Amino acid sequence: MLPFEGGSKDVNDHQQQHDCLKESEDPHPLFEKFRQSTVPIGELIGFRVDEITAGRAVASLRSGPQHANPMGTLHGGVLCDLADAAMGMAFVSTLASDESLTTMGLSINFFRPVWQAALRAEARVVSRGRNLGYVECEELDQDNRLIAEATSTCLALRGDQARRVEERAVALLSDT
Repeated sequence: MLPFEGGSKDVNDHQQQHDCLKESEDPHPLFEKFRQSTVPIGELIGFRVDEITAGRAVASLRSGPQHANPMGTLHGGVLCDLADAAMGMAFVSTLASDESLTTMGLSINFFRPVWQAALRAEARVVSRGRNLGYVECEELDQDNRLIAEATSTCLALRGDQARRVEERAVALLSDT
């Protein structure tokens, strides 16, 4: 199972799901951490990251009544979390092995309401400088209709900053 996928883990499914991750000779260490543990927010909401390649990631979620706001439609925060996961992993695919990241800003626009649907978030890194990256994400339903678009500005962390983030992530993931 992928780090963002809820449910029980089957060893064979676990490996198959992770085969879609960045196929390079030196993948980012975060990929291995994600392979070995469950990320709490993904498990809570029920989304998963299906694909990670250079500068791109795809995440998915089957929305249901548990994701509804008081009006009965999908809560916008769920769409934001799904897009954030996809955009973060797309940016991670551009990092050196000794770098980490933080999101500096995130914006989302909603175009149509959703009740229950199979959603897909397709993120791509549009611009990547030495320190900053700009990432865009389209969120589509099972009929390929545009539900929302999100953007994110990510900061690459190095040195002590990256080590502190990594230490906290390892501690958090080892508790799950």
